[in-house]
Amino acid sequence: MIILVTIIHVIVCLFLIIVVLLQSGKAGDISAAFGGQGSQAAFGPRGAATALSKATTISAVLFMLTSVTLSINAIKHGGPSSVLQGVKSAPVKTQPATPAPAPANPTQK
Repeated sequence: MIILVTIIHVIVCLFLIIVVLLQSGKAGDISAAFGGQGSQAAFGPRGAATALSKATTISAVLFMLTSVTLSINAIKHGGPSSVLQGVKSAPVKTQPATPAPAPANPTQK
């Protein structure tokens, strides 16, 4: 079951990337990025949704559903665990401290 959901998730991811890249921008000028009224209103009424926008919405919903499904399954079966959980650490080898060399005495005049 999880393999099927993972395969669907990967296909939906690729489809979502392609559909988003195929869409054209709403406003091409830089003033629209800063709130300026470009050729089209950002939240104003627009025509009927195109096939690409419907495909984007559907694939985004499928992406979210498969992501949540995979996340819930990972928590149920694996749980939070460390990668180094079963690895034994090697004992630390310490060396004895060596005494510091005696400072050189400066010649007195």
